[in-house]
This record gives sequence, structure tokens and C-alpha cells, in this order.
Amino acid sequence: MDPLAALGEWFLNLLAMINLPPAVGQILLYLIGVIVIATVALVITIFNTWLERKIAARLQDRVGPNRVGPWGLLQPIADALKMLTKEDTTPAGADKIAFNIAPILAVVSVLLIWAVVPFTSQWYGTRLNVAVLYIAAVGSFGVLAVLMAGWSSNNKYALLGAFRAVSQLISYEVPLLLSLLIPVLMARSMDISTIVEKQGTLLEMFVVAAPLAFLLFFISSVAEVGRTPFDLLEAESEIVAGYHIEYSGFKFGMFQAGEFMHTFTISALTAILFLGGWQGPLVEQFPILGLVYFMGKSFAVYFVTMWMRSTLPRIRIDHMQSLNWKVLVPVALVLLMLTPLVDFFTKDLGNLFSLFVGSPAELTLSVRAGALLLTNLAIMLGAIEVIRRSVKRATKARVPFPRRDEARPPIEEAA
Repeated sequence: MDPLAALGEWFLNLLAMINLPPAVGQILLYLIGVIVIATVALVITIFNTWLERKIAARLQDRVGPNRVGPWGLLQPIADALKMLTKEDTTPAGADKIAFNIAPILAVVSVLLIWAVVPFTSQWYGTRLNVAVLYIAAVGSFGVLAVLMAGWSSNNKYALLGAFRAVSQLISYEVPLLLSLLIPVLMARSMDISTIVEKQGTLLEMFVVAAPLAFLLFFISSVAEVGRTPFDLLEAESEIVAGYHIEYSGFKFGMFQAGEFMHTFTISALTAILFLGGWQGPLVEQFPILGLVYFMGKSFAVYFVTMWMRSTLPRIRIDHMQSLNWKVLVPVALVLLMLTPLVDFFTKDLGNLFSLFVGSPAELTLSVRAGALLLTNLAIMLGAIEVIRRSVKRATKARVPFPRRDEARPPIEEAA
């Protein structure tokens, strides 16, 4: 039922047979766990590079990788070997310490998140009662990696790209953290495993009661990673590849691996926080099924990010910042204020109705989920109406451009 626990117990017994202290065996077991989790995250990243190229090819009526290995499965290995054999250059005027630490930090900041990700009810790196706070803290290390890479390269284009990247990442962390608090409030815990346990059934999934928070978290996460349509971190036509222009070889590959790994990580966090994580049918009888449910939900969210990357165009940076500060942040603040109020006033309403109907637990759950869902829909419709009126006013205030068969108005009249 739990093969990893059986392997761990066998390993500890093996070390006890050679008279090693139990504390040493436990430390070695922790180190093996760290290596296994990091290896799994990196292997999934290698597979995702192949999967993304295949799906993008199908969406764009192409074939994709099909030469190296069966169905092109070995193409990511060939790409990794190519990057390893390329020349590793460092600019003469660069700050070598910060320049070399930046790509490592870009990967480590994502790997640290996987330390608290629960794969099943029993398989996780460590269980923290402040896991959400931990994720918010270590996830921001990627901003430092971008800033260090742009500043230490001694290149004006890299520095400009880093400034723009940091402005984007810091801006979108605001609605990201605000929407991250919604499942914390609904589960009344910052422990990720507890948040998953609170989503035992389909009706209990937080995406049902808080769909707007789900959308805010997903959009903000995609923008923080820098994926399409928010891929302004690497606007090649504008700033010559951005903050990592001076990197080559394996260091450049680490930035790319960090991006792919971060994208799948936000997909996994979305599945955990809003889609129930490892929860599913028969998971109590067969806990190993939790891994299947968790990976299936994570890859479903990851498919949406791949779909967006293959179909949507890049938006302008002023539009991106306007979307964040004029739409996402106000909506997230209103949602964060109303969610605990609605949850507080509806927690005993189901118990009151159950005096006449019966089954208090199911009725309380239904009343709470319905009230929160209506609140989310009301906020969403209100935000859409405000945006519609703002666009309408801006359109009326805009000076129309004359057609070819019309006389161009004087400058004073146009002004």
C-alpha cells in the first residue's frame, strides 16, 4: 500500500545491521528523499520540453520532434548534451560571482517549492504548518535571480531587460498572494496537506466555491513565470533576448529549465490549492492512486498553459501593467474582503436549516459553497461591467482617424 515507507524501513534496518546510529540513518534517509524529489522534478521538466513541442506542433499543424529516438523522445537529451558541449562564456566586465550564481538560483528557487508539495496523503518532502508562507517566500527568489543576471552581465540590454522583468514579476506577485489567501481562509490552515484534505469531494473543491480566485491565481502565476501572453521577459524583437543575453551553454540551459520547471510547479500548486490535489475516488483504500490523481490534474492545468503559449500573442507591457493594477489587484482585494464575511455568515445557516431538513453536514457544505459561488460570480460580473464602461468612455474620448475619402481635420480641431 505504501512502497516508499517499506523501502525506508528496509533502508533503516539495513543501516542498523552495520551498527550505524539511528540518527545517522535518518539523516541519510532525508538526503535520499531530497535527491529523489529533485530528480523527479528535473525528469518531469525534461519530459515537459518534449511534450510541449509535440503539443505545439499539433496545434499549429506540424509534426514536432520525430527524429531522435522513438517519437522524438530523446530530443530533450540531445538538446541537453548540446548545451553541455557549447562554450561557457563570461563577459570581461561581469561580476563573476553574481553572474554564476544567478542561473543556479533560478533552478533552486523552484526546487525548494517541491519540498512541501504533497504527492499523496503520505508522500511529501516535509509537512509545514506554514507551507503557504514558505512557498510565497522561496518563490520570490526567482526575482533575485533575474535581477542578478541582468545587473552582473555588464550589458545595458540585459540590465534593461532585468528592470522590465522585475517590474513584471513584483507587480503580479500582489494579486498572486492575495488570491493565494482565499484557499487558506477557506481551509483555515496554511498547511498544504490540510488544504487538500478539506477538498475531499467535488463540491468541496475550492474551484467550485471560489472560481474567481482560481482564475486570479492562474493568470497571476502565468504572468509571474513569464509565459505567453506575458512573455515580456524575453521579448527578442524589443530587448535582444532580455536579462540572459550574455549567458551561453549550460548556464543558459538552467534558465530555460527553471522556466519549464516553474510552469509545471504552478500547475501543481493550482491543482493542490483549488482542484483537490491527490483527492479522488478510492484514494482512501488505495493511497497510491493519489499520485495518479495529482499528476493528472497537474498535467491538465499544464496543458492549458501550453495551449495559451501556442495560440495567444504577446501583449504590450503597458497593457500588462494596466491589467494587473486596474483589474486583478482591485478584484483580488474585493474578493479577499468578502470571502471571509460570506463564509462567517453562512457557516451556521446550514445548521439552522438542518433542524427542519436533516443531514446538517451536507446542507452546511451546500449553503456555504453556494453562497461563496454567488459572491464570486457577482464580483466577476461587476468587474466586467466596470471594464466595459471604462473601455466605452475611452473609446468616446479617442479622436477618430479620418478615412482616405474624408478631409483631414485641422490640428486645432483634432486637439
